[in-house]
Amino acid sequence: MTAAPVSGGLWGRRLAGGAGFLTSILLTFFGLLAVTFVIGRVVPIDPVLAIVGDRALPEVYERVRLELGLDKPLWHQFAIYLGKIFEGDFGTSVLTSRPVLDDLLRFFPATIELATLATLVGTLLGVPAGVVSAVHAGRWPDHVIRIVGLIGYSAPVFWLGLMALVVFYAKLGWVAGPGRLDLFYDGLVPTVTGMMLIDAPLAGEWEVFRNAVDHIILPAGILAYFSMAYISRMTRSLMLGELSQEYILTARIKGVPEWRVIWRHALGNAMVPLVTVVALSYGSLLEGAVLTETVFAWPGLGRYITESLFNVDMNAVLGGTIVVGCVFIGLNVLSDLLYRLLDPRTR
Repeated sequence: MTAAPVSGGLWGRRLAGGAGFLTSILLTFFGLLAVTFVIGRVVPIDPVLAIVGDRALPEVYERVRLELGLDKPLWHQFAIYLGKIFEGDFGTSVLTSRPVLDDLLRFFPATIELATLATLVGTLLGVPAGVVSAVHAGRWPDHVIRIVGLIGYSAPVFWLGLMALVVFYAKLGWVAGPGRLDLFYDGLVPTVTGMMLIDAPLAGEWEVFRNAVDHIILPAGILAYFSMAYISRMTRSLMLGELSQEYILTARIKGVPEWRVIWRHALGNAMVPLVTVVALSYGSLLEGAVLTETVFAWPGLGRYITESLFNVDMNAVLGGTIVVGCVFIGLNVLSDLLYRLLDPRTR
């Protein structure tokens, strides 16, 4: 007789939790839009002059000003801004003369491709390195891994990129130079996902695929080194905390093999917060690869935003900022869901 009330109370709590979770996401997204709107109004750049130029006639200037709605109250301008964003209208780029949304769909897949590969390599190398460093804390393996990580975490990304180009491209000739593809292969692969490492095999263009791999090795390697340094350091810290817990001592007293204690029990518990670490690292690569994309002439979102900023193209800058903010919101939501999946105590 008590099963129904308990079940009803459980579902009520789940619905309330889900509603609160969804509300927090919507409020975060609303705050992101409000911040980008304020930035667009605070910066000392006249959006009308950016469109018509400083030699436009006064009547042309006034007409464009009215079309943009800049004569209306601020709250009304914000309402118009929200309506356009939800319709997918980010305005037109002054730099490319195309809709900003089309530019974002064109450039963002290249950044996703670069950041995803770098994060995968950085995680596959960083997690084992952090575990080994924690197990051998205070000994030479720990010192070596920490020094390598310190160099990768503190050295300027643009300097590492330039040195990699000088050594592996200019001197040794092991990899291709800047850019995403050689000019000969540009346009041979139809766009499906926008990621060349996927589109080329789908089209059966394996020569283009090999050329794309040749070009992505250096920029992805630089970002992977940075990601590995951060993930290994955080893994070491989390593992040191887990290895000092009583359940580890109990498992060793019971005769559980050491490899199982470390890689199954300790790393299994450290993996819960480590998911958030990897997600944030991935997000930072998606929005922080500006210098890498600039050094390697990689046609990604970071380079697009930088060039737009230099050309006072605020529609493109704000559109890219919104995309990056949405990526961080999505990654935080995903890490929270994975957190609950991996740790039943948080459900």
